[in-house]
Amino acid sequence: MGNIRPSFIKIRALRLVEIYPDMFTDDFDTNKKLVEQFTDLADEEGNLKNKRMRNWIAGYITTYTQRRTD
Repeated sequence: MGNIRPSFIKIRALRLVEIYPDMFTDDFDTNKKLVEQFTDLADEEGNLKNKRMRNWIAGYITTYTQRRTD
């Protein structure tokens, strides 16, 4: 099957880009930090609950912004 992302990853990613259109860039590391900041993937102490999901969302946003600017 390959590398298929669940639809909820795409939905969350696109919603974040829609809410914060000027915040996300085509830099993956920056997007990881922003996804962690703007979602509930980290608890009150800043400990990450789901690193894989954060990376999937940030990766999708990075790819999306790269395609959007090309």
